[in-house]
Amino acid sequence: MTEKPDESKPDAIKPDTITSDTAPLSQPMSQPAPLRRGWTTGACATAATKSALTALITGTFPDPVTITLPKGQQPAFSLTYESLGDGYASAGIVKDAGDDPDVTHGATIISTVQPLAPGSGIRFAAGDGVGMVTLAGLPVGVGEPAINPVPRTMMEEVVNEICSEYGLPADVEITISIPGGDAIALKTWNPRLGIVGGLSVLGTTGIVQPFSCSAWIHSIHRGIDVARAAGLNHVLGATGSTSETAAQKIYNLPDIALLDMGDFAGGLLKYLRRHPVERLTIAGGFAKLVKLAQGAMDLHSSRSQVDMEFLADIIPAADMNNELKQRIQSANTALEVLQMTQELNIDITPIIARMACEAAKGTLRDAEVSVDIIVVDRKGSILARYP
Repeated sequence: MTEKPDESKPDAIKPDTITSDTAPLSQPMSQPAPLRRGWTTGACATAATKSALTALITGTFPDPVTITLPKGQQPAFSLTYESLGDGYASAGIVKDAGDDPDVTHGATIISTVQPLAPGSGIRFAAGDGVGMVTLAGLPVGVGEPAINPVPRTMMEEVVNEICSEYGLPADVEITISIPGGDAIALKTWNPRLGIVGGLSVLGTTGIVQPFSCSAWIHSIHRGIDVARAAGLNHVLGATGSTSETAAQKIYNLPDIALLDMGDFAGGLLKYLRRHPVERLTIAGGFAKLVKLAQGAMDLHSSRSQVDMEFLADIIPAADMNNELKQRIQSANTALEVLQMTQELNIDITPIIARMACEAAKGTLRDAEVSVDIIVVDRKGSILARYP
């Protein structure tokens, strides 16, 4: 992705854009207005942390402040809040979610850094408007601030880099605050997931893709058109970059065979039903593929949910007992069920892969498309393949 400088603010970088539709290969069409990409809360928190820590050491806040995202992009963020006092520094950035209808768009993400005793390392704390994790099954543990692993890593890298530059130990507490986040969180799934008191700090790439169902589905369709036109007989639809990377280690397909399916399994499968290719691989995380196995064709969290009764029902009878069934029925997330079954040496991932494959074939109907499924964990390891 090429970042474009904002001409009205030369040192800042605008969110990139994605067209809201793509013309079919066979007929031209006027260019629609572009949709702007935005920045995740994790990216904003990282930039705020970098500016605050620099100010704590030097007395000066970098503004705008530039960070490096996981895929190498280097956006710059302008500060809207700064405070420097005895033993602390705080910097704030207003989140720009681009044209995505993100409930956190316009929220201020504040990072406050304070030095810790030597040997303490880097610690994270939840400030005003950031939630605490109270239930198992989430990417961070119970009792931890709801700051996801990738944003934590991004902030840790920034702290280590700056402390190394100034010859200081990386012993820092980072407190992330989102004023008003407790009220905003009521519009999210956080309360149901056991994240109490505020929002989560999220993001895996640092970039918010504008949510346009029609644009995304049209992009999938055009991707299939391109693959067919190139004579490819194998395409890959992945729910995200982690699962795509895992599948690519097996198949090493050309770029035009990679379909950014995201949550739109139905959009992919229904188009392939009318415009088939010989082979389709679907790769995704456990929870997403549980939904597909249940028969859901839209895998977004706001439009389909994991059914714990469904997961309880697929446990082999020889492994099931009343205690396990109750634990599964009361589980908070699919990840929690996966972890508890793994601890008991019960592998349900091949069952999910098989049922997801059957659901996909059901949507494809009589189309001559062979389907295989790859279930991938959060670290990119393959949990199951079917067939």
